[in-house]
Amino acid sequence: MTSAAPRPADAAPAVSVIMPVLNEERHLRSAVRHILAQEYRGELEVVIALGPSTDRTDEIAAELSAQDARVRTVPNPTGRTPAGLNAAIRASRHPVVVRVDGHGMLSPDYIATAVRLLEEQDAANVGGIMHAEGETPWEQAVAAAMTSRIGVGNAAFHTGGAAGEAETVYLGVFRREVLREQGGYNEEFIRAQDWELNYRIRAAGGRIWFSPELLVSYRPRPTVRALARQYLHYGRWRHVVARYHAGSINLRYLAPPTALLAIAAGVVAGVVLTPWAFAVPGGYLAAITAGSVPAGRGLPLRARVQIPLALATMHLSWGWGYLTSPRSLARKVIASRPEPAGAARASQGASKA
Repeated sequence: MTSAAPRPADAAPAVSVIMPVLNEERHLRSAVRHILAQEYRGELEVVIALGPSTDRTDEIAAELSAQDARVRTVPNPTGRTPAGLNAAIRASRHPVVVRVDGHGMLSPDYIATAVRLLEEQDAANVGGIMHAEGETPWEQAVAAAMTSRIGVGNAAFHTGGAAGEAETVYLGVFRREVLREQGGYNEEFIRAQDWELNYRIRAAGGRIWFSPELLVSYRPRPTVRALARQYLHYGRWRHVVARYHAGSINLRYLAPPTALLAIAAGVVAGVVLTPWAFAVPGGYLAAITAGSVPAGRGLPLRARVQIPLALATMHLSWGWGYLTSPRSLARKVIASRPEPAGAARASQGASKA
């Protein structure tokens, strides 16, 4: 058997896009089309990991695969995101691995820019802005909350900022050997698997690079209940990361549980001791109402008036999830995770994008 011809020095490295999906019939077709339409001169493949959806996701994925040979599917029976990511990594074969979600829309030059930044910054992983965009008034309110400092603090991948090294980034574009060295995603982490993986990469000396040049349009959760559930799990699993990795927590992650405890204490004290204690929950309500004014600038009135509800849902759900995170979640068996088999099939040039 003859070995593959070496890649020309000026050729773009081949890229594998991995996408775990579950009940994504609303956005999957558009998300994949945004990938296939990338302004990128290198070889491209898309591997979709199919969870047990109850809508038309599998049917749409089959249609996309039939229409374009670059699109393939693999099963993800558990439906869990990290398991789907690892299944897609094993089935993929190229030296650069791009993570995309089924409701994420890549900007036209996303992959080309990311590959360039991997090389320029000698990074292990690069990522950019989670650009939330809503279609309904509620989704627009959530998008405004998710891209404001009062909503998410100083997280650059939500609010933007200067390029530079970061603790974590949205989604991620990786060198395959980095995923191989780390054993892929930790499948115990139903949520926060990106943060946990990036922590391990940084602990091993890898560089995580944020750039506002990289933009992924994101579709927010369509209901209050769905948003609350999302942020409940964010808080719950962020606490798991803190238990796994001592020293990984910071004040931004402690703000929501602190606010929830203060509000609850204020309400109880207001009922039992003095009405003055109601100043605490009242102050919080005033703060998010005031903060929603700049966050909602330019939006329709129906969206602007819902921003305080979106902010409160995000903050308090995260805080409750963090405070009630059971210790039974993720019992720290990182070493037992299988290495993604696809890592061994990286083509020549994998060590440098």
